[in-house]
Amino acid sequence: MTQIDNHLTILDRLVAVNLNITIWSARKKLTAADFGGVELPPEELASLGSKKICDPERLRIFATLKARAVSKLDSLGIRFLGGWAIPEDQAAAVHELLLKLRDEFLSAKDDFLNSYDQGIQKWVDKHPGWERLIADSPVSAEQVRSRLGFKWQLFKVAGPDPNNSASENLVNEIEALGQTLFGEVAAEAKTIWQKVYAGKTEVSHKALSPLKNLHRKLTGLSFVEPRVAPVADLIETAFKSMPKRGLINGPHLVLLQCLVALLRDPMSLLEHGQKVIDGHSPNQVLQTLSPPPETEEPETLESPVFSEASSPQFVDSLGLW
Repeated sequence: MTQIDNHLTILDRLVAVNLNITIWSARKKLTAADFGGVELPPEELASLGSKKICDPERLRIFATLKARAVSKLDSLGIRFLGGWAIPEDQAAAVHELLLKLRDEFLSAKDDFLNSYDQGIQKWVDKHPGWERLIADSPVSAEQVRSRLGFKWQLFKVAGPDPNNSASENLVNEIEALGQTLFGEVAAEAKTIWQKVYAGKTEVSHKALSPLKNLHRKLTGLSFVEPRVAPVADLIETAFKSMPKRGLINGPHLVLLQCLVALLRDPMSLLEHGQKVIDGHSPNQVLQTLSPPPETEEPETLESPVFSEASSPQFVDSLGLW
């Protein structure tokens, strides 16, 4: 398969998503007039900040809905062309989710605008003595309406034209998909480590949920880079060794901590994925993993939980062989 054919194969299995959610800031720039015309230093030396002309809490719902949309796209796709590339077989589900979030957004928008004037007055009443600061910065409900929006586009990307130099950027984006994916996985794994595994001597089965999300993402995007599927296999193999119920501790927890340490390093992901391609089984690769070199609680490195990992038999004790 030629390089161009490979690019076309990848693009054929992807759908691009562009998300455009706008949220009114409810802020206006402070001016000298807001303070009775006092003399201020020149702007090249110092500048005033902004004033909040509406209760920020009333706008929180819009930021929450935007965060949910971004989180879902991050969980399924890769950042691509200013938006995301998602597996084509997930396009319908993403569209349905975005429709639901948009409906919630528009409903919240109507609620906000229907009580807009009352909300501004409550904000004024909450800050006696500063009424003029808010009242002198009127923004009509119709102006706010135009600044609250929830839109998106789903589209296919045409393959690069080898005879057109303008296609070079697209080629670079396609060829970087694998590294971008591993970089995103590593960033999420760092968060998982800090929130779930750092310093722990036992965890519940809920600790597997964020790793299952990463596994789902890698599996869905396994076609963008040959070493993605082997990394997904490593995670699945680790899952199969976990006890079906009860707390996860001892060598089982060590294995998960080693796995998260691997996922935090994009270069190690490439290296260990290649080992599987070269003929090593996922079990063999898991046996070579080491616990994280750093943690917020250094004493855990000397604990019995981590000392088990230094034994060549610790993976055997999980029944991986």
